[in-house]
Amino acid sequence: MSITGLKRKQPKTFKVKVITMDAEMEFNCEMKWKGKDLFDQVCRAMGLRETWFFGLQYSIKGMSTWLKMEKKVLDQEIPKENPVSFYFLAKFYPEKVEEELLQEITQHLFFLQVKKQILDEEIFCSPEVTVLLASYAVQAKYGDYDPSLHKPGFLVPEELLPKRVLRQYQMTLDMWEERITSWYAGHQGTARYEAEMNYLKIAQDLEMYGVNYFPIAQRKNHTDFLLGVDAKGIHVYSIHNRFSPSKSFEWSSIRNISYSEKELTIKPNDKKAEVFKFFSSQPKVNKLIMQLFIGNHDLFMRRRRVDPIEIQQMKAQAREEKARKKVEHQRLAREKQLREEAERAKQELERRLFEVEDEARQASEALRRSEATAEMLAEKAQIAEEEAKLLAQNAAEAEQECRRLELAALKTKEEKRLMEHKVREAELIARKLAKESDRRAKEAELLKQDLQEAREAEEKTKQKLQDVNHLNPFPPTIRCPQHLSPACPADVRELSADKGSVKLDFRDTDLKRLSLEIERERLDYMDKSRKFEDRLKELKAELRALQLEEKQTGLLSRWSEVLGALDCSSGSTGKAPLWMKALEADLLGSLQWPFLCPPHVADGSLARTPAEKPPPLQTSPGNGGTGPRKHIKLVPMTEKAVSSTQSAANILGKSIHMNSHEPIRSHVVTIPL
Repeated sequence: MSITGLKRKQPKTFKVKVITMDAEMEFNCEMKWKGKDLFDQVCRAMGLRETWFFGLQYSIKGMSTWLKMEKKVLDQEIPKENPVSFYFLAKFYPEKVEEELLQEITQHLFFLQVKKQILDEEIFCSPEVTVLLASYAVQAKYGDYDPSLHKPGFLVPEELLPKRVLRQYQMTLDMWEERITSWYAGHQGTARYEAEMNYLKIAQDLEMYGVNYFPIAQRKNHTDFLLGVDAKGIHVYSIHNRFSPSKSFEWSSIRNISYSEKELTIKPNDKKAEVFKFFSSQPKVNKLIMQLFIGNHDLFMRRRRVDPIEIQQMKAQAREEKARKKVEHQRLAREKQLREEAERAKQELERRLFEVEDEARQASEALRRSEATAEMLAEKAQIAEEEAKLLAQNAAEAEQECRRLELAALKTKEEKRLMEHKVREAELIARKLAKESDRRAKEAELLKQDLQEAREAEEKTKQKLQDVNHLNPFPPTIRCPQHLSPACPADVRELSADKGSVKLDFRDTDLKRLSLEIERERLDYMDKSRKFEDRLKELKAELRALQLEEKQTGLLSRWSEVLGALDCSSGSTGKAPLWMKALEADLLGSLQWPFLCPPHVADGSLARTPAEKPPPLQTSPGNGGTGPRKHIKLVPMTEKAVSSTQSAANILGKSIHMNSHEPIRSHVVTIPL
């Protein structure tokens, strides 16, 4: 026998794709496999032991049907696809999910299928219950609520509410999320399997939970009712009401169910009760309805019998698993609580450490600031001490300067008083000179009249001389005296030279003496007027200097008061403004300059200072005239002093005008005796 003959022939297979509620699986199915073989393969792959609730569903010609377990897969009307697609779904529903669903995988598959039916609106649910169910779904998926992880908007991608509920209320997704999150936060500490079980316990109380609806009619070719099949029995609904059945047949009250091609008959246990007959649209629908009848009735009877050993073991294992999970969950919750407490303690310690570090940093900064402040205060104290010494020195200097200025002010007042006395004397002298000038003017007028009379007499005398000359052709020669020769007028000398010597009349001597006296008085008066004007200018200059000194003294005394007020106000700090010092120095320099630096005279000689006393007026008797004459001794003055004197004279408002008279010419004539 050949080696190839010894090899076992490999069976032929075809590919099958099984789609569950949360995964997809592919299998290689043998040609001879029945539906139960494929179903067991899928259950083994999923680890599912509660297989009696589930089945493999497929769609053919728009109608959903279940794969028959006792027939071959290829002998059934499955879709001609590669791979062939089947849906692993719950075919029968338990009456009480908490007692009948033993495995966690079974519970999870029921949870996913019921959730999908509620979202697809195959099971009607009120909005309030929908929000509660959504909160359990979120708890099952995300675990306990953590505000640090579950930020606003984390439920946006999730589909948690039916579209009918979203359309029914005018609320935004954020508002719905807030409502769901408020319920979700209350499920703290609930495990995933507990959240799914709570979801199913709420869902099993809904009217449409676990009900398969089929259109039926009591007469052929008409749809009058809806037939509903669930775990409790058979129900008849109207077309527009799927919540409240118009007629119900519990499994315990049904004696027999039969069907023909399109007709189904339900016979109650009560023989007197009416037999319920109805028709379906297709024979395949009748077969499907019959399968659901048989499966639900078997489960109903199974629940009321003693559980087999396998089921008892499964329930015991489920109870042990739940207890273990409960203990594990409690341990995890306790560890989580301890971890949270440790985290809180750690955060508290970190916070306290941060506070201590912050306090230490603030203390170090405060110490550094205090050290810097101490250094600054020491520097300020040193500067204040130096400024106090400087202020004391300046105060002493200012006090000395004030005393000096007070003395200068007293001296200035004395000089001012003397100057005013001198001005009054000068005014008296000016008035006297004015009176003397008037008297002299009157005398000059009288002399002019006398001179006019003398000239007239001279003319008469000349006329007489001419008459005499005509009578005596050789007159004797007359000589002028030698002591009068310089003063003799030219016409007298000419007469003497031309006509000879003539004996003078006694009136000629008086005229000569009068002319000489007038000339001398005029010269003396002009000299005194010039000296008086010079002295008056000098007095005016001194008066202006005294007024300027008095103004400066008043300004300096005001400055001293300001400095005193500043010293009083800054006495607590011991520090005066530096700009006051500079201003004080400039002011003292400007005040002392006119007194310490006298101006130079134009010819280079120094003028006396205002502090020097002016020389007193000196008088001496005149050499001629009718009264005593006062001679004023003049001293040299600068142009500045002259202008100052003129300004002082303008302030006094007095001016003295000196009248200068033209010299009177004396003519001496020779009159023959």
